[in-house]
Amino acid sequence: MQKTARKTRADVYRERLGPSLWILVSAAVVAPMTALVVTPIDTTLALAIGVGVGVVLIVLLLMASPVVEVRDGELRAGRAHIDVEFLGEPEVHVGDDARHARGAGLDPRSWHLIRGGIDGVVVTPVADPDDPTTMWVISSRTPDRLSAALRRAQATRSTPRR
Repeated sequence: MQKTARKTRADVYRERLGPSLWILVSAAVVAPMTALVVTPIDTTLALAIGVGVGVVLIVLLLMASPVVEVRDGELRAGRAHIDVEFLGEPEVHVGDDARHARGAGLDPRSWHLIRGGIDGVVVTPVADPDDPTTMWVISSRTPDRLSAALRRAQATRSTPRR
């Protein structure tokens, strides 16, 4: 009987880079503004349209948020993906280091998924000499966990299978 390796939750990292609370609050402010525009027509209709517009806008913001995921030996960030064997050692940046990595220290040849309101950044160099991208710069609320997941995936990828 052949044993198959079961994937545990520790083998997978997934994070949705949703909008910050302030962006959601700003989107919710659209609801009363919409209601005020429609109020001269009918107040009940204005209330319904205002609530509907606010809910739809918030749902769209949440659904359009990119996902960062490490699974099956691959890093996915938004619509882009790369095999972890082509990545170097990930570096975690927070605070002033993260601001520098997102700003003045950002290489124009790097691929980046940066979101405002998210402090942490993981910078991973690309080890493939044929790739014109020098590194991946990814915002993360839990950069330590993302970095650890990348290291685990790289170790699993480099370990020979029996």
